[in-house]
Formats: sequence, C-alpha cells, structure tokens
Amino acid sequence: MFAIVEIAGQQFKVEKDQTVYVHRLAQPEGASIELENVLLVNDNGSIKVGLPTVAGAKIGATVITHLKGDKVIVFKKKRRKGYRKLNGHRQSFTKIKIDSINA
Repeated sequence: MFAIVEIAGQQFKVEKDQTVYVHRLAQPEGASIELENVLLVNDNGSIKVGLPTVAGAKIGATVITHLKGDKVIVFKKKRRKGYRKLNGHRQSFTKIKIDSINA
C-alpha cells in the first residue's frame, strides 16, 4: 500500500514505516502530525485518485528530527571586472516517519 501526498508544497510517494525528508515543518520533534492532502492511494491494486484530494484519506506521521542539508555554494563572477561574490546556503529539513495510511 502506498500513497502520494503533498507536504509543504511538494509531492511524495510514501509507504508505511518509511522515513521522508521534507522542507522544515513547524511541529516540534516527537510530535504526531496528520497529513490530509492525499492525492492518490493504491491499496494492493485498488487505486483511488482524488479530485484534487481523496476524500477521507489521512496519513499519520511522526516528526523525528529537524536538521540542515548539505551546503550549496553560490559563486558569481564577471570576467575582467574584478567582481566575485561567494555565498553559501543550507536548506532546513524535517525528517518524518510515516506511521499509517488510512484510505
């Protein structure tokens, strides 16, 4: 059984007991969350497609931890002008574990 769910503006294919890295959520670590933007549910061949979401479908998840991703270097340069700009960025993520899929 799997589902396609929208979390923080992105779509993920999730299964029970799977861990997913999503953009930073506001819930504290250890909190249980309920995701209601379920777009598709496949229950062993029985497919339910939402218009735009599946009615009554919910996914239970637990926030495991908050962390930051790898550093991305942004380097800008214009040749022969002496212009160089170096910048770095680390995206904030939340690691969640899918506990249940209720269709």
